[in-house]
Amino acid sequence: MKRIGIAASKIARGNLFVYNLQVLLISFLFSLFVFIISGATLLVSLVLIWYLGKELNFFTSVKEWRTVFTICMGTLTFAVAVFNVVAVLANFKIRRKRRNGS
Repeated sequence: MKRIGIAASKIARGNLFVYNLQVLLISFLFSLFVFIISGATLLVSLVLIWYLGKELNFFTSVKEWRTVFTICMGTLTFAVAVFNVVAVLANFKIRRKRRNGS
């Protein structure tokens, strides 16, 4: 999470608005990347489990698998969103700290 702030501060070069915009953009793009990779992995694993279960006659209903997939993707969405909000809140700056003295 700290690396988001480091990257955003190097891009912004002292501009607070650009810094906050970069924090939002970097965290959103990284969360989207994690969601796509995790969602694809989840989809492949559920398809493999469905295929093996179908071959062994454990599962027959497609509606059950839609429910399972919806629950899994909803949980993944919630987890990625929570981590994204925490990363943004940890790096978001409202105003600059002024140094007194040197």
